[in-house]
Amino acid sequence: MPSGTAPPLASLVVNVSEAPSRQVWDGTVEAVHAAVLMAQTDARVLELPYDVNDVVPKGAVLVRFSNVEQKSATRAAQAQIASARADFVNAGANFKRLAAIYPQGYVSKAAYDQALAQRNAAKGVLDAAQAQWRETGQAEKYTVVRAPYAGVITRRYVQVGEAVAGPPFPQQLIAIASLRDLRVDVKVPQSVAEAIRRSGTAEVQFDGGRERLAASSVTVFPYADPATHTFSVRLELSGGAAGLYPGMTVRAVFAIGEAKQLLVPLGALVERGELQGVYVIEGDRVSLRQLRTGDVVGDRIQVLAGLDNGERIATDPAAAARWLIAQRHRAVR
Repeated sequence: MPSGTAPPLASLVVNVSEAPSRQVWDGTVEAVHAAVLMAQTDARVLELPYDVNDVVPKGAVLVRFSNVEQKSATRAAQAQIASARADFVNAGANFKRLAAIYPQGYVSKAAYDQALAQRNAAKGVLDAAQAQWRETGQAEKYTVVRAPYAGVITRRYVQVGEAVAGPPFPQQLIAIASLRDLRVDVKVPQSVAEAIRRSGTAEVQFDGGRERLAASSVTVFPYADPATHTFSVRLELSGGAAGLYPGMTVRAVFAIGEAKQLLVPLGALVERGELQGVYVIEGDRVSLRQLRTGDVVGDRIQVLAGLDNGERIATDPAAAARWLIAQRHRAVR
């Protein structure tokens, strides 16, 4: 190639331009729906099908208790209902018989009233027995604890064989968090809280910045921590945020104004381990230049050091690398 002739590579001149000024803070992923399931009956743990970090579907059995006492109470309640029903039927039949002959004066008013009271009392006993049966049946249902929604087990408080207590002081059993709806909690300095509130936009970055999600809403809570003078900011994420799990640390990126920045396309970036660079074209020469980069802005990345305003870079780093190899081969010949 004649001296001074630019290489036949796709390129562009990078220039300082106005771009969103972004600030980054670490945030913690939280589950919107999370619960600690409590014991609702006195029993002994027989089975714990899942352990911490297991993902479970909605309705999965998380804890199974012994139910001998509950079954016995249910059978006793059923027997009480049968006895109470028999008494009610007899009292009802007696009252019906007296009610039929009472208008003819064959029975006294006192006998009639007594029969009516006996029927009503028997009905009350039957109603109480049925209520007791429903209560014991519910207690038996409490011996099986199911997942209220699909999620991940975050903590287990009991072991197989352990006796647990129900109300009035119920014991904690299992903590579960839904993976469907997630949010990020961020603590930001009070100096930027108002700018974040006005902007109302944010982006969550994880997996080394390779994965990015736009927050569906941004809430700056209207009070500061008096110890740290920071505001809590909540970033809501749309359902199904793949790759994010409760407890993870992520980067929360906020756009809080405009600033002059030097940006290069992400496609022009060369990454070798933790090093980043671009192929710089100077006349007929091409060289790989290491960069210190900042935040990703759309499909471009901020250059903090290593590149000057007005320099030309190759937009296809693979083609630039092949061109350099070909040049070296020619030089050897």
